[in-house]
Amino acid sequence: MGIEKSDELQVGVITQTHGIRGEVKVFPTTDDVNRFKKLKEVILDTGRERLALEIEGVKFFKQFVILKFKGYDSINDVEKYKQGKLLVTRDKAVRLQKDEYFVADMIGMRVVTDTGDDFGVLKEVLATGANDVYVVSRGEDKEALLPAIKECIKNIDMDEHVMEIHVMDGLL
Repeated sequence: MGIEKSDELQVGVITQTHGIRGEVKVFPTTDDVNRFKKLKEVILDTGRERLALEIEGVKFFKQFVILKFKGYDSINDVEKYKQGKLLVTRDKAVRLQKDEYFVADMIGMRVVTDTGDDFGVLKEVLATGANDVYVVSRGEDKEALLPAIKECIKNIDMDEHVMEIHVMDGLL
């Protein structure tokens, strides 16, 4: 009863153009921005169309990545792609370490307590800096925020698509 995994993973969102030579400013949605140095191509999802784009240049500016796509040499060529999502195919995704998972694969996961009770469904993962926070939908417009720490998250079973948690004192 596994959940079907997406073949594509989001690595960033184009926020705006950069300069007049066709560069775009990208807000990265990946843990490791340096991955852009090795990336040769991305899939641009504009909502209306999907384009395979070859990366010609990569620069870093504050928290953003500045990308130049081959064949897009003017601000007019890229202006229409603002807010476009940049995706990579799973085979081009970064290699995961032990106990690391792609957020896209975790969303929708059933959450149960270590006492065997149903707790809810994983709705979102927030990157807070110190540790991630799991947003769990508990039905009827209720949510719980769980820190992604060993004391709280006891087990993640990707095959069964279930996360086992320990409800620490004062958490709810």
